[in-house]
Amino acid sequence: MLATPNRLRTSTDFSTTVRSGVRNGRRNLVLYTAPIGAAEPSRIGFIVSKAVGNAVTRNLVKRRLREAGALSLHTHGTGLAVVVRALPSAASASWEQLLSDYNAALAVTTKRLGGSVPRSASPEHNGTTREGTPRA
Repeated sequence: MLATPNRLRTSTDFSTTVRSGVRNGRRNLVLYTAPIGAAEPSRIGFIVSKAVGNAVTRNLVKRRLREAGALSLHTHGTGLAVVVRALPSAASASWEQLLSDYNAALAVTTKRLGGSVPRSASPEHNGTTREGTPRA
């Protein structure tokens, strides 16, 4: 189970992450990652449609992906918003396959975001100009 501060909750959070984030698709899932404030805890949301299967199957896939997300918070605890969209093939995937796809997609998206650190978190943009004078 993800802690409350680590959950994406509102539809605007989901749509913002999907529209402005970096996308990477795998066999069983598509993962979107967008930077948020560096001091904010990372937040993760899941989209598991009826195309994945019946309610029992969808909940199993969701639980597995939630656990994969919780494990990733150990290394990416702050600064990211992540949306995971399960594909229909996730219904027949094992835990190891889902975890592998999740970790690979997260590694690719965070690598692509490498230079996208929010200005407020970047040490050279802490309210001063390059010369060190305060900004107006």
